[in-house]
Amino acid sequence: MIPRLSVVMPCYNESATINEIVKRVLESPHTAELVIVDDGSTDGTRDMLDALDDQRVKVFLQPQNQGKGAAIRRGFREASAEFVIVQDADLEYDPVDYPLLLEPLLAGNADVVYGSRFQSGRPRRVLFFWHSMGNRLLTLLSNMFTDLNLTDMETCYKALRTEVVKSLDLREDRFGIEPEITSKVAAGGWRVWEVGISYSGRTYAEGKKISWRDGVAAVRCIVKYGIEARRSRPSHLRD
Repeated sequence: MIPRLSVVMPCYNESATINEIVKRVLESPHTAELVIVDDGSTDGTRDMLDALDDQRVKVFLQPQNQGKGAAIRRGFREASAEFVIVQDADLEYDPVDYPLLLEPLLAGNADVVYGSRFQSGRPRRVLFFWHSMGNRLLTLLSNMFTDLNLTDMETCYKALRTEVVKSLDLREDRFGIEPEITSKVAAGGWRVWEVGISYSGRTYAEGKKISWRDGVAAVRCIVKYGIEARRSRPSHLRD
């Protein structure tokens, strides 16, 4: 099997999980390169990254903490394989699901594939009701602006053709990158598919970083980029 996937991994203070997730990513036969962007870690993560010894791993160090969006933007610029996927540096998302995400891309049916935590018969850890409701409400609001029918806009697992990645003029520094990517994918008229994935969510005590403030910022981004998307969407795809 020819590796055809650039895995872009934003990373911030993940010393407890970084070695294990890197191991899992590199075990995937689909991984051509692993692009890790450390976003100013101060917990020893950078020392662990410095010790990695695999020619497929490329590590880029942000001068200070700038946010997940800024790290993803940097990773997207460095990605060079045929397809790109975003992989968090914790253990919530499992690289064993890469074949599921790649299937519609390899078949030539999709340009972008979202991995849904809510449309899956696969195992997922049961955690926060209000957190999941917040995700669903943000997805609903995003769908209203983009006219997509996603079930999980906020998912980390987004697999894209590299030509799509390079076409996106992304600006958000924090978690607003998720609705921004979705709005700009919709505005470009790219073919979007969704597949169910497994999910092992972690608690805040275990290191979860997103907060209600990020939810408020996501609403702002959904409205801002959603309006832009509707204005710039190809005419044959508009209402």
